[in-house]
Amino acid sequence: MKVKKRTKSSRFRGSHTHARGFKKKARGSGHRGGKGMAGTGKRGDQKKTLILNLYGNDYFGKGKVRRRKVTPKLEVVNLWEIIQNPSKFGKETKDHIEVNLKGYKILGEGEVNKKIKMTVSKISKSASEKVKKAGGEITLA
Repeated sequence: MKVKKRTKSSRFRGSHTHARGFKKKARGSGHRGGKGMAGTGKRGDQKKTLILNLYGNDYFGKGKVRRRKVTPKLEVVNLWEIIQNPSKFGKETKDHIEVNLKGYKILGEGEVNKKIKMTVSKISKSASEKVKKAGGEITLA
């Protein structure tokens, strides 16, 4: 037969320490970890359930810290794409193609059979060689 467990307050009547060990230890609110949200840090186990219910797991930890400079992500274009669709990237004249591709990196896939004057953010070694071989100009922006 299971008997109803008595409440804590009634069980510790007449006890010196109320199950807290040394008598002076539990006098202030320091034994509880302070008042309110005090003592709710990383090691505040006595108030962890309160925090998890209110804020979830995002309360603990440093958060996201970025220590390095973030380089902008450049879009990639092949040479053959520029030659196939010159109107998409710039304008085409009789003797050359004029292209402004700031924010792009040019890769050297494809054959160059026309002069290209281009302004780019980055260009691969093979692409620059092919453009210069065809008599084009490259300006880095």
